[in-house]
Amino acid sequence: QVQLVECGGGLVQAGGSLRLSCAASGRTFSSYAMGWFRQAPGKERMFVAAISGSGSRTYYADSVKVRFTISRDNAKNTVYLQMNSLKPEDTAVYYCTARGSASDYWDYEFQGSYGYWGRGTQVTVSS
Repeated sequence: QVQLVECGGGLVQAGGSLRLSCAASGRTFSSYAMGWFRQAPGKERMFVAAISGSGSRTYYADSVKVRFTISRDNAKNTVYLQMNSLKPEDTAVYYCTARGSASDYWDYEFQGSYGYWGRGTQVTVSS
C-alpha cells in the first residue's frame, strides 16, 4: 500500500514557475513508476508526465514538453514536477500517481495503469 501526498500548488502569473512535490509512504519507492495527471474544471483528468522507478525514463504530454520536468529522489521517497513558463491553460488540480512496477515501459498515459492516487493540489495560472 502506498500513500501519496502532493504539495506545492498555488496561484502564479502566466510565465511563472511552480514546483510540485509528491511524498510517498513505504520503503520500496524505487519499485514504483510515478506519474502526474491533471484535471481542469469541466474536463477529464489527463496525463502530464511520468517517470520510471529508477528515473532513467521520463515521458511527457505534448502540451507540457520542454516546459515541465519530472524527477524523483528515491532516497526521499519523493517525485517532483517542475513547471516553467506556465500558461492559464495549465490551471487544474494536479494528481500524483504510482504504479506498482519499476518497469521502464508501460502505458503511461492510461489512468488504469496506476493503482495509487493522491488527493491533488490546485494550480491556478492567472493571465
